[in-house]
Amino acid sequence: MATVLPYETAMNDKPFYQHHVFFCMNVREDGRECCGKRGAQEAQQHAKKRIKAMGLNGHEKVRINQAGCLDRCEEGPVVVVYPEGVWYTYIDTSDIDEIIDSHLVGGKVVDRLKI
Repeated sequence: MATVLPYETAMNDKPFYQHHVFFCMNVREDGRECCGKRGAQEAQQHAKKRIKAMGLNGHEKVRINQAGCLDRCEEGPVVVVYPEGVWYTYIDTSDIDEIIDSHLVGGKVVDRLKI
């Protein structure tokens, strides 16, 4: 009889989250552009609150996370949506709302914000 390891029982073909969203929160102290100084904290908190208010947070739904440097600050602020691996930039919370409504809910990439 084969031994089953604990992590093997939890593995399956379905992703844990339908969408996993990472906001770059990096702050560069050397004067270069960085997401952390361009409203990333506010945008991430807005997305997290909105997803929760819509009842879209949690297992098999959407997870909004903070990330360290994603190495694209010059194009940012940036956010990346997995599993698709779609990278976006944004100006304000209306752009975040468009990403949520179009991509996360509607399944359609927001081309005008894609980087």
